[in-house]
Amino acid sequence: MASDPLQCWLCARPLGRRVEWHHPVPRSRGGRETVPVHPICHRTIHATFSNVELARHGHDGEALRSSPAIARFVLWVARKHPDFHAPTARKR
Repeated sequence: MASDPLQCWLCARPLGRRVEWHHPVPRSRGGRETVPVHPICHRTIHATFSNVELARHGHDGEALRSSPAIARFVLWVARKHPDFHAPTARKR
């Protein structure tokens, strides 16, 4: 979805002043490559998925976005400013 380095890998919105680098395959699972994400998107990814689940999905951002929780988040955040930030709820 977001292959442009000026876009967030998760939500495809333009990046703002703060950019974080996410390992699609966690470093603890041998991942080395990183992708740019908004801080709120990064926190949402880690609040929603375990490292085992992230390793299973790998670089398939579309698989992450097909998760109901992430799909709701992406719809919600779509109209927010690139530097928007809010507390991130943890997975229950």
